[in-house]
Amino acid sequence: MNEKLNFVFWGTPEVASETLEILKENGYIPSLIITSPDAKSGRGLLLQASPAAVFAKQNNIPCLKPEKLNEVSLITTSSQTYLFIVVAYGKIIPENILNIPKFGSINIHYSLLPKYRGASPVESTILNGETETGVTIQKMKFAMDAGDIIVQEKVKIFPDEKAPDLRTRLIKIGGELLVKTLPNFIDGKIKEIPQKENEATFCKKIKKEDGLIDLDDNALKNYNKFRAYAVWPRTFFFKNGKRIIITDAALENNQFIVKKVLPESKKEIKYEEFLKSSISL
Repeated sequence: MNEKLNFVFWGTPEVASETLEILKENGYIPSLIITSPDAKSGRGLLLQASPAAVFAKQNNIPCLKPEKLNEVSLITTSSQTYLFIVVAYGKIIPENILNIPKFGSINIHYSLLPKYRGASPVESTILNGETETGVTIQKMKFAMDAGDIIVQEKVKIFPDEKAPDLRTRLIKIGGELLVKTLPNFIDGKIKEIPQKENEATFCKKIKKEDGLIDLDDNALKNYNKFRAYAVWPRTFFFKNGKRIIITDAALENNQFIVKKVLPESKKEIKYEEFLKSSISL
C-alpha cells in the first residue's frame, strides 16, 4: 500500500523531519512536503530552511513554502492526493484545505487527547507532574486538536525524565504508530472515536518568562518546571538584577537541589561556588 499511497506531508521543525525519516524507513515517501518559509536564524540572522525542507531537498521531494495557503489549495486539488499527514506545521490550516484529500487529514499529537490540546503538550505533562502520557493520531478538523481519535498509545513518564528526552521517545512511538495504523485507516478498518469535550484540557505556547522560578516554592513543582523547560526557556532566577540559569538540579529527600548554574555572561559553575563567589553580579 505504501507504494500506492499518494500523500502530502505538512511539517516544519525537527519533530516533522524525524517523523519523515521513520516514514521513509518504512517505504512511505510523500509526493510533496509543505513547510514554513525560510526564516532568519542564528547570530548572523541568515535565512535557513526548516528541517522538513532540508529533508525534502536531501530526498529529492518537491517542497512548497507558502506564505499564504491559497496557493496550496490550487496545487493539491489538481493532484490525486489521498491523504494529508500533519506534524507540527506551525500554522492553522483552513477547513477547505483539510478536506481536499480523499481520506482527509490526520495529525500526530503528543498527548492523550483530549488532554493537553495545544502547543506544548510534552512540557505541560511534565510541568503538571503527570506520570503517564502518550501519542494520539487524530482526524483533523478546523478546531484545535479536537478531531476524532484514530488510535492512541500510552507511555510512562520516568521520574527524572526531561522534556527533550520524553519528546524523543514520543516522536519514535508516534512515527511507528502512524506506519502501523495507515493500512487499516486507508482500508476503513478503524472506527474513529469522538473526543469527550468535557474532558478537554489545554496548554499554552511557552514564553521565555515562564522559566522564572522561585527557589522557595514547592520542591516538586520547581523540579517539574526544571524538567519541563530543560532546553527552552530553561529555568532561572534573578540575583542583583542578573538572570541566573539553572543548568543542573535534582529532587532529593523532597528538596529541590540546584547543582549547577550559569550566571549571566559567565561560565557554568557549581551552585555552591556561585553562593560563595565574590563575583560581581
